[in-house]
Amino acid sequence: MSVHSEIKRVTTNTLKELKTKKEKIVCLTAYDFSMATLVDAAGIEVILVGDSASNVMAGHETTLPITLDQMIYHAQGVIRAVKRALVVVDLPFGSYQGNSEEALRSAIKIMKESGAHAVKMEGGKEIEESIARVLSAGIPVMGHLGLTPQSIYKFGTYTVRAKEDEEAQQLRDNVKLLQDLGCFAVVLEKIPAKLATEVSETLEIPTIGIGAGNGCDGQILVIHDMLGINKDFSPRFLRRYADLATVMNTAFTNYITDVKSGDFPSKKESY
Repeated sequence: MSVHSEIKRVTTNTLKELKTKKEKIVCLTAYDFSMATLVDAAGIEVILVGDSASNVMAGHETTLPITLDQMIYHAQGVIRAVKRALVVVDLPFGSYQGNSEEALRSAIKIMKESGAHAVKMEGGKEIEESIARVLSAGIPVMGHLGLTPQSIYKFGTYTVRAKEDEEAQQLRDNVKLLQDLGCFAVVLEKIPAKLATEVSETLEIPTIGIGAGNGCDGQILVIHDMLGINKDFSPRFLRRYADLATVMNTAFTNYITDVKSGDFPSKKESY
């Protein structure tokens, strides 16, 4: 019996069980094979192949430019690495908002070509039909409310959402709608902690927070941010667990020194 066959895979059902047990769900992004291998081996429950790849992998200012095929390329590498985690892939901007048929086509393409386990879609009432259509094909959907980066030009800013009563009520309604439609979880991004806690307590499905306080059922961060590879991004909600930018810079400068001085490669490192 191989080692891998003994590993219990995380499913959408596992997440529901964790919420019932009041055990927090741990999520991280990953965009390639090597990084996903490490994340999965560490025991992270959910890996999101986020459209944040547009920012951290491709250098775009927003998440909007990344295409469906590019998302699939990133997802394929992650899926090849993963033995245990639930892999969720973002449906990128423009691949589902227009009409529900396109949403279904996009979701099926991701599932077939990458082997992903679920997709994530940003929005509530305005994309209700698209979510329902994707779910009707048996594809698990994770919702995403609050600050939805694909709508950045509508908001005009990355500030905290749902601070006013009207928007808070809209969020409550949308989160209930996503649960009723059949989403297995919902990401709550940059909303007041009190509202996130209230919503998490009223829902049967798990909430995954990012900048939404400690009352959510789980947390997610972008891997480049939490590892300190990306130094330019320091929002209040981010905790850096490493300073890899400095570690890597030291390695690069040491390598330059060793090559320039003729120290590398040594006799031992030659054939």
